[in-house]
Amino acid sequence: MKKLLLFVALATLSFTAVQSQNVRFGAKVGVNLASLNGSDVDDVDMLTGLHIGAVARIGISELFAVQPELVYSLQGYSLDDDLKVNLNYINLPIMADFTLAEGFSLQAGPQVGFNISSKVDFDGEKEDAEGVQTVDIGVGIGAQYILPINLFFQARYVTGFTSVFEDFDGESFDAKNSVISVSVGYFFN
Repeated sequence: MKKLLLFVALATLSFTAVQSQNVRFGAKVGVNLASLNGSDVDDVDMLTGLHIGAVARIGISELFAVQPELVYSLQGYSLDDDLKVNLNYINLPIMADFTLAEGFSLQAGPQVGFNISSKVDFDGEKEDAEGVQTVDIGVGIGAQYILPINLFFQARYVTGFTSVFEDFDGESFDAKNSVISVSVGYFFN
């Protein structure tokens, strides 16, 4: 019984602390223009994909907030019209949000992505891609505009720090994710 009371007290205190920090929750959806960059990347075209996810905005002050997100993101690249590589990630960006004007802010911060599947589509035949790293680490920059009706718009560029591909026979391959995303979303509170 004491453990239950302690749990309820801690949960209530935590909920009160979260409410006092001006936390807002929302959802977003949008389009990715994804490709690869790096010294070992030549003639790679952008691949259009989508992303969808959840957003939290934790207001620290009137001009500064932290915005963690949990986003499913279809990334990858294509070579000509014959070959497409689809890289599916669960991304966890944590953006520092600096308000410049009413509703308008600039954002920057780290992102960790977890590859959940990788497929190669060659002339309509799909198979699993091999040698793709499980974890992708990068950094994002962008802007966000929140309307008074809680509808928001984002534009962001994320570049990877780690290679998309594992080392092969002792050789490393410099090819990092490069994603431009445009989103629309809504804060529920």
